Parts: sequence; structure tokens; C-alpha cells
Amino acid sequence: MKHCAILTMDCLDDFEAYDHLFDQPLLDLGWKTQLVSWKQANVNWNEFDVVLIRTPWDYQEDAPRFLQVLSDIESSSAILENNIDIVRWNINKKYLQELQHKQVTIVPTIWQEHFNYDDVAGFFSTFNTDQIVIKPCVSANADNTFWLTKANVASHKEQLELAFANGDFMAQPFMKSVIEEGEYSCFYFDGKYSHSILKTPKDNDFRVQEEHGGRLKLVEPEQKLKEQAEHAVAQLSTTPMYARVDFVRHGNEFAMMEAELIEPSLYFNMDENSAPLFARLFAERMQREHSL
Repeated sequence: MKHCAILTMDCLDDFEAYDHLFDQPLLDLGWKTQLVSWKQANVNWNEFDVVLIRTPWDYQEDAPRFLQVLSDIESSSAILENNIDIVRWNINKKYLQELQHKQVTIVPTIWQEHFNYDDVAGFFSTFNTDQIVIKPCVSANADNTFWLTKANVASHKEQLELAFANGDFMAQPFMKSVIEEGEYSCFYFDGKYSHSILKTPKDNDFRVQEEHGGRLKLVEPEQKLKEQAEHAVAQLSTTPMYARVDFVRHGNEFAMMEAELIEPSLYFNMDENSAPLFARLFAERMQREHSL
């Protein structure tokens, strides 16, 4: 029996996690799983064949410490999935610039190293819009993400200055299609397509995460979306064990919101075939690449 650590956080009580759905399919293939918090001290990573990063949904609170834990895992005999190079690349949303250079359509974005409140008015002008979104380049679960209008931006001045006092950030036009239609997520396991969902926010909100009241629906992606998603995944420097690519409708095509390669929810609950598929492709990948 091979042993796989599922890297998580100390407590998932406030989150919706579905990784237990692949426990039995993996067990049927000879893989025993064990939840391990990334903050747990004195873990002997050599005791595991693989460490699968799944639900460390508080890593952004101390990204350097998180990366050090991953480095410790990489230095052990355990295999880390997704690997640390992918994580380092994906942890700062500036990776979107690189994908854009490879003809991946992204949401129009202004990138800034330091926050100055006096610059915010120019963001509205640049995008020719009265609504924008500002968020950190390193973030998760919509933390410190601000939906601003010309009318309410002044009331957020103090919050903005506090949130972005020590980090780079990005500004984008508010994509009304997020509210009008929703955000699409397409899932790929070891480069192979699994399923897609449509996430829509609750009324008077823009955050599509379940924890913020977002609603989910399994969908069959239209051809244009699937083509753009597959093109985006193909531009990655290596094929990750799992990838979730998020898009919103933008004119006659779709624009990428994010490529989630570190700790995305894979929503195994939405497609009964997805967890068994993940387990099979995981076991095949470990056998093919690492003779496990």
C-alpha cells in the first residue's frame, strides 16, 4: 500500500472541501491517504510516497513559510504534486502576464508594485468604467478583494491603504458578466479534461466561492470556452497533476480570471466521474513518472 499525504490546513470547518470523495477510488488503486496540515511541526515527509497539495487555504497569510514547507517536502524522498516550481510561478498572479504573452486572453489588468490612493481615479479612466476590482497579487479565497465604484471608493480609502501597504496588487474593470452569467471553471487532471462548472455569486455580491454564498452548476462548456481553456493549459511550462482555469465571458470570447495550480477546489461533488478519474490518472502518473 502506497501512502499519500493530503496537504491541508489546521481546520476546514469554515470551508467546503470534497477531497474525501477520492479516498476510496485511491484506496482501490493501492493508495492510502492521510490529511496533514501544512503548519504541522516535525513531520517526517520521508514517510510518504507523495504529498498532494490540496486545501491549505490559509497559505496566503504566510506565503514564505508555506513555500519553506514545500521546499522541505521537495528535499525529502516524497514526491510533491503540484511541484514547487509550479507553485512558485503560480503564487503571484503576475503569471497572467506571461500567459497573455502566449496569446491567452486575460481580463484587462493594471499591475502596480505599491499602492497610492491618488492613482485609483486613473484606473476608472483607463478602463473607461465606473466599477473596478482591486486585489492582491498574492491572495486566495477573495481575501482583500475590493469591488469599487466611483461613488463608494472614497469610503474604502483606509481599508485599501491598509490592505495593500506591503504588497503588489492588480486592478481590473469589474466584469459584469460575473453577475449576469457567472464564472466558468474547467478542470484538467494530468492534462486531460475532466469537467466544468459555472459559479454565480449570491445577490448583491461578486464573489463566486461557496464560502461567500456562491452557487454552482455542472455545465458542458461551449466549444470556444473549451478551446481557450485547453490553449491556456497547454501554455504551462509542465503538465501539472491538476489545473483549474477560470474564465468569464468577454465580448465574443472568454477572458481568463485565473489559472489555479496550487490549491483549487476541484469540485468532485459536482461530477460523479471526476474523483474516480482523478484517482486513476494520479495512479497512472505516479507509475509512469516515478515507478510507484
